[in-house]
Amino acid sequence: MLDQELLDILACPKCKGDLEYDRKNNKLICHHCRLKYDIKDDIPIMIIDEAEAF
Repeated sequence: MLDQELLDILACPKCKGDLEYDRKNNKLICHHCRLKYDIKDDIPIMIIDEAEAF
């Protein structure tokens, strides 16, 4: 689980928009870009090419 302070400062690397934390799937979601970023070992993987489109 990610710390709320970290979530407050993170932004989508593609559009710089807000991210939503999906606790159930442990992913960060950008609704504007329609991308999901994985979180591994409590570290967000913010690489656009590795994000999952939805």
